[in-house]
Amino acid sequence: MTDRPLTLMAVHAHPDDEATGTGGVLARYAAEGVRTVLVTCTDGGCGDGPGGAKPGDPGHDPAAVAAMRRKELEASCEVLRISDLEMLDYADSGMIGWPSNDAPGSFWNTPVEEGAARLAELIEHYRPDVVVTYDENGFYGHPDHIQAHRITMAALEMTALTPKVYWTTMPRSMMQRFGETMREFQEDMPEPDPAEAAAMAEIGLPDDQITTWVDTTAFSDQKFDALAAHASQGENIFFLRMGKERFGELMGTETFVRVKDATGSAVPEVPETDLFAGLR
Repeated sequence: MTDRPLTLMAVHAHPDDEATGTGGVLARYAAEGVRTVLVTCTDGGCGDGPGGAKPGDPGHDPAAVAAMRRKELEASCEVLRISDLEMLDYADSGMIGWPSNDAPGSFWNTPVEEGAARLAELIEHYRPDVVVTYDENGFYGHPDHIQAHRITMAALEMTALTPKVYWTTMPRSMMQRFGETMREFQEDMPEPDPAEAAAMAEIGLPDDQITTWVDTTAFSDQKFDALAAHASQGENIFFLRMGKERFGELMGTETFVRVKDATGSAVPEVPETDLFAGLR
């Protein structure tokens, strides 16, 4: 036994990702006395600039956008009561196919071994009991999400530590509810073309393949406020349009797939409800 507090480390790609996929668990476990460590891999410089300016548009300065998003990230961490923020500060690679994917210093263009070695140092420093990141496809194919997955799994292999490891995911039933809610709040939203609809249908997992469902309903207001802290990206954060009550109804559970566990417990027939199951 040790006096060291239980520790959760979440490895995310951009400022605001921490709130979207794991804001609930970060807030919940912080409230339970768990040390919460957020590693953000990129500077977010490919996000929206003032007035919604996109990369390449007049008025879009990646360095200024990155500085603004750093402040927003710090505000989000304060809302979620995150104990420790670590930034790897790689350049945001942008969406798949953007020229920024291959720019010098971009996260996507960084050798996995280099990013993994830096993350391994953080893992050895914080000694997390639970590590959370994305699946092999970065949940929806974003290059920086995929790279975050790659460096996390490689970093874990570089250390002698054996934390429980989870990948974020979404049940297909919830993805269907998201689609219905988006159409409710965006009546003029065009129907996706068949190829796009087919790709969307593959995001997430069938409900029965999800190992871990964590109730974060009591922390949905914090999660909403953490998302709202990323005000410069508000145009892209659909969830803010629905208000806190509807947000809580839709986003009150966060779901994961358990991929590594040295506690010796089998994946139960009834899904886990706690990322720290077997550790306390």
